[in-house]
Amino acid sequence: MKKYILLSFASLLAAYSWAQQAKYVVLITIDGFRPDFYMDASWGTPNLRMMKDSGVCARGVNSVFPSVTYPNHTTIITGATPARHGVYYNAPFEPNGASGQWYFNYDAIKTPTLFDAVHKAGRKSANVIWPVTVGGPIDYNVPDVWSPKIKTDRREITAANTTPAGLWQELQEKATGVLEAADFNMVKEEMVMDENVARMGAYIIRTYKPALTALHFACTDHYEHAQGRDGYLVRRAVAGADRALGTIIEALERAGIKDSTAIIVTGDHGFVNINTAFNPNVLLAQNGLMKDVKKDDWKAQFYPSGGSAFLHLKDKNDVQTLNQVRQLLNSLPQEQKELFKIIERKQLDQVGADPHAALAIAAVGNVTIGGAATGAIVKPAKGGTHGYYPDFKEIQTGFVAYGPGLSKGVIINEMNLTDIAPVVAQLLGLDFTTSSKAPAGILKKN
Repeated sequence: MKKYILLSFASLLAAYSWAQQAKYVVLITIDGFRPDFYMDASWGTPNLRMMKDSGVCARGVNSVFPSVTYPNHTTIITGATPARHGVYYNAPFEPNGASGQWYFNYDAIKTPTLFDAVHKAGRKSANVIWPVTVGGPIDYNVPDVWSPKIKTDRREITAANTTPAGLWQELQEKATGVLEAADFNMVKEEMVMDENVARMGAYIIRTYKPALTALHFACTDHYEHAQGRDGYLVRRAVAGADRALGTIIEALERAGIKDSTAIIVTGDHGFVNINTAFNPNVLLAQNGLMKDVKKDDWKAQFYPSGGSAFLHLKDKNDVQTLNQVRQLLNSLPQEQKELFKIIERKQLDQVGADPHAALAIAAVGNVTIGGAATGAIVKPAKGGTHGYYPDFKEIQTGFVAYGPGLSKGVIINEMNLTDIAPVVAQLLGLDFTTSSKAPAGILKKN
């Protein structure tokens, strides 16, 4: 009898761990999202601040390395680091020169995602320009994709990869109106892309009510690159993203599902103001290690990723070249050595970065890492960037959430992007296992 009671209690605990706490989840990223956008009242973000006051937020969220868009978005939906999920950078390392292709295709992801879990549960999901989603198991899928040859007009390639067939046309007829090229891109000083992404998401929510809707607002990042952490265009973009968030909240109300929907807004990285560019490939080229990559005449090259760069060896077992690169870096003048720190392979393993890189360098201070192989090793730079080793406050992103299943009036001091997938999984009651878990205090205790 006692054994029966114990087994029943264990079964109840197991059932409770997967108990659904929200019928729907809307997961939104603001690219370049920072905690000050909702912690500092000087930013024009009434919707974010309402979410903060009505739910739970974090003072800082740690990215994975490198702290750039595609690896971190993939971490958000997998709970895994790049070494496990397989999306190491925004674009794959191509040893003979970049083709302009990014990690657009869903099959680049090597671990299960929240989209997989929703599909397995027999429920519906939706996406509007979430990275690495072309061909994904998403019922209403408008993927993030563009042609390297026509970067200023992504409409045709997006339409071709949107599923189900006819959804792209339906969204223009019912949600946005006929889109011009600039309506679905970031040009000059326009912020309309975020609003059109929100209008698409809002229509899908009202019409189809997916269990999981993932949306990516990209404009803030674009203008932080141009102006750094602050500036007129950055503040306009942040206010625009907040207005786009308002469009989603209004759609939930109109659909009659606001009270059963948890909304999560997070990001992929923070931002750093820059004034200097360090170009390590110039050093390699000057010393005969990188003669002509297009002709495959190289022994080593750094693959830059904003505030970092990853060393790739033509022969992964070429210890002599690896040691030569270390020696070259260590023999630089002191004022140049102070621009970066070396991240050795053991440390890359610890943080789950690209397993194919021999080592990495991470910029320090207001420095970015460039990819040029000619010219000066150090050059002036301006604006802002990310991609740094995620061990300081400025590069942290944010997290704010409210709705059923979520705590109210709670501020988490610090969390990781790997923690978000288990939060979503528990809210929706999905059978989804990761090495991370929802941080204490985020989910409401029943």
